[in-house]
Amino acid sequence: MTAESPADATVAEVMAELAELEDPRARAVNEKHGDDHGVNLGKLRALAKGLRTQQELAVRLWETDDTAARLLALLICRPKAFDRDALDRMLREARAPKVHDWLVNYVVKKSPHAEELRVAWTADPDPVVASAGWALTTERVGKKPEGLDLPGLLDVIEARMKDAPDRLQWAMNHCLARIGIDHPGLRARAVGIGERLEVLKDYPTSPGCTSPYAPDWIAEMVRRQDTG
Repeated sequence: MTAESPADATVAEVMAELAELEDPRARAVNEKHGDDHGVNLGKLRALAKGLRTQQELAVRLWETDDTAARLLALLICRPKAFDRDALDRMLREARAPKVHDWLVNYVVKKSPHAEELRVAWTADPDPVVASAGWALTTERVGKKPEGLDLPGLLDVIEARMKDAPDRLQWAMNHCLARIGIDHPGLRARAVGIGERLEVLKDYPTSPGCTSPYAPDWIAEMVRRQDTG
């Protein structure tokens, strides 16, 4: 990079560096998952480490609408600097699944607006937006369940998950598994819902990896807890 220090980095310089990191093979793999970029994520993280936190640069990189630039922006931004409306707008602008996931996990979860957005997004008619709400709910199920209606969440999952669009279904299934893993009193019901709905039962899983099928996922994670 031609800048003398990370603070001197411009959008043009960063975009040029991202272009140099472009790998057609990485792009081919990423595009299978809906992510239109060809930058190795390890190299992207190394670039972010060199830039350090730069909120203004992050905002400008986001505005490029380039997937790799947006991923970088999410790594160098200051999560608490975004207001509620900015986060809501960004989620709706996040086209690529990886951008959506990093925005929720790296930025929104650290924001003081996370709970307000969780409630609003879960009820949103857009299933992709709703999936972000469910991801935030899953976070609370595991870390701060006080005040959540867990049986009510199971009711909704039981009624809606089977026919939900893919990304929303995935997020609801994660929540189902988390309830079963972390709340023994609801474990049997969570497993039963998973068995009846059979969501992701036949999902291809690599050797050594845990199946996303909720009954198997719950059983494996509970086994690890008991033997750990």
